[in-house]
Amino acid sequence: MRSPELSIGQMATRTGLAVSAIRFYETEGLITANRNRGGHRRFARAQIRRVSFILIAQQFGLTLPQIKTVFSELPDNRTPTAKDWAAISKDLRTHLDTRIRDLERMRDSLDGCIGCSCLSLDACALYNKDDKQAKRGTGPVISLQGKV
Repeated sequence: MRSPELSIGQMATRTGLAVSAIRFYETEGLITANRNRGGHRRFARAQIRRVSFILIAQQFGLTLPQIKTVFSELPDNRTPTAKDWAAISKDLRTHLDTRIRDLERMRDSLDGCIGCSCLSLDACALYNKDDKQAKRGTGPVISLQGKV
C-alpha cells in the first residue's frame, strides 16, 4: 500500500527537483509539510500538484511571488473546485495574453533590427543616445515597452 505522505527525498524524486528546491518552496510558503515524531518533513501527495503548478506557472513567466498570490486564492483545507480553478485560469489567461503580445513585439523588433542594415548607431531605432530613455524606466525600455 502506498503511503499517504512522502519524505522530502521522495518528493524530490517524484517532482524532479532538488531537495534544496523543495525546502526553498516550503520556506517561501508555496508548499507545506507535516513533521513526523523525528522532526522529518512529510508531504501530502497533493503537494506534488502544487509543485507541478509552480513549475508550469514559471514556464508561463510567473515569478514565485506571483505564484504565491495565485496560491493564496486557493483553499487550504479543501480540494480546489472547478470554480476555484476557473477564476485562476482567467487571471492566468490574461497574464499569458499580455506576455504573448510582449514576446511578439520583441520578436518583431528583433527581426527589424537584424535586417535593418542601418550600419550606423545614429540611424538605429534602438540606440539610446545620451540615455534619453532613462526617464521611461530601467533596463531595455525601447525593446520591452516599444515606441522609440
